[in-house]
This record gives sequence, C-alpha cells and structure tokens, in this order.
Amino acid sequence: MHPTLVKLGLIEVRYYGLMYIIAIIAGIILLRKEIPRKKINLTKDDILSFTFWSVINGILGARIYFVLFMWKSFYAHHPVEIFSIWHGGLAIHGGILGGAAAILLYSKSKKLNFFDLADAVSPMLALGQTFGRFGNFMNGDAHGIPTKLPWGTVFPRGSIAGDEFPGQPLHPVMLYELALNVISFFILWKLRKKDLKSGFILAMYLLNYGVICFWVSFLRADSLMLGKLRGAQVISMVFVAGALTCIFIFKLWTRDESAEK
Repeated sequence: MHPTLVKLGLIEVRYYGLMYIIAIIAGIILLRKEIPRKKINLTKDDILSFTFWSVINGILGARIYFVLFMWKSFYAHHPVEIFSIWHGGLAIHGGILGGAAAILLYSKSKKLNFFDLADAVSPMLALGQTFGRFGNFMNGDAHGIPTKLPWGTVFPRGSIAGDEFPGQPLHPVMLYELALNVISFFILWKLRKKDLKSGFILAMYLLNYGVICFWVSFLRADSLMLGKLRGAQVISMVFVAGALTCIFIFKLWTRDESAEK
C-alpha cells in the first residue's frame, strides 16, 4: 500500500485525490440518469453546477467539523494548519451536513423540492463514500485498532496508521465501511424506483450510514471525541433517530399518491 499511484517528476497522482475524481464523475453520470427519471427540472449544465457546489460545500463542512473537534488540542496552537487540508482532516459527518446545506440552497434557488433532490443524490453519496474509503486505505488513515484476526493489515511507516502502530496488524476498518457502503448503495438504488413518499431515500441513507458508522467506530483508532463519547457515534445516533422518526411519523414507506396523478 502506498498513497501515490504514479509519480512522474513533479506530477504526482495520489489514490485519495483520484478516488474523489472517480466519485464525482460516477455521481454526475448517475445523476444525469436519475434527475430526468424523477422529473426534476434541471439541465445537464445545472447538474454540473449543482455537483460542483455540493462538492465544495461538502469539503468545507468536513474540514470545519474536523477543525472544531480538534481546536483545543491542535488548531488553536497551529492556526495556519487549518488551511492545510492536504495534511488530512476531513470528517464525513461534516461533509454530509455541508452537502445537505448545498442541496437546500440549490433547491431553493431553482424552486425545487428539497427532498426530491436529496433523494436523487443519496445513492450517489453512498457510492462516493466507497471510493473515499479505498483512498483512506491506501493512505493508511481513518484506521482501525490492533487485531489478531487473520485479515489484520500492517500499514507501512510514513502513513498515519503505520506510525501510530508500527508493525502491528490493524482492523482494515476502511474496507469494512467500503463493503457496507456498497450494500447501502444497492439498497438505495433498488428502492429509488418504488413510488414511495419524497424523503424516504434520504431517510434510508441516513439510517444506513448511521448504523454503519456507529458499528465501525468501535474499531476506529482515531475517533474524534465529544467529551468521553465518540463524536461519530453521537452524530450517527442522531441520524438514526431522526431517520426513524421521519419514516414513521410521516409514513414515508407508503406510496406517493402525487406521483400517480
């Protein structure tokens, strides 16, 4: 494992950046199929614009979330590092919140239903996370705790995981989450064709990822802490509780009568 795929002189292609590019391209391709199917009034150029601002907002949200958690322990003493995102420090929950803000703002600007657009995006978000976790695996970050299981992975020195646990096999939690996100994607991709109420796919995404992240966080060695609790697990519980509440209160699993008219 090595974070760099190709290096030719000053040109360096890193797995993590490449995974972002692949995720964005895959998302655009699938959105161009899903947006017309859902009869959302967006052109191909609109989809490119929406994707651009969603990615920017997602990265900003992920960075701000991470910096806030690490403010007292690191960034208050090294404020210049706030802008050094190439040194790591993007939190997925912040990225989801930032992306949700982009969907809200864009849907308002185009006079669209927020939940229709969020439902269209949710499967692509689950798919994008699978690429991101492969990038984490090659980087040796977002890593697990030591394990004696036969699939434990020894990360090389120079990576965050390898420097923290030199020579020790670790849970490859990035691959655990990758596999679970693939399953989540296929569940959402299949459900999207059912005439369910607007917001159901979004709720299912939050439910799926909340459960995935809550479980995987038990095996993470680098969890952001909220007091004595793992921040990811607290936010995941909020996602799960919010999703279940909306599903049952608004009966989101029932047929969307407006779609049949």
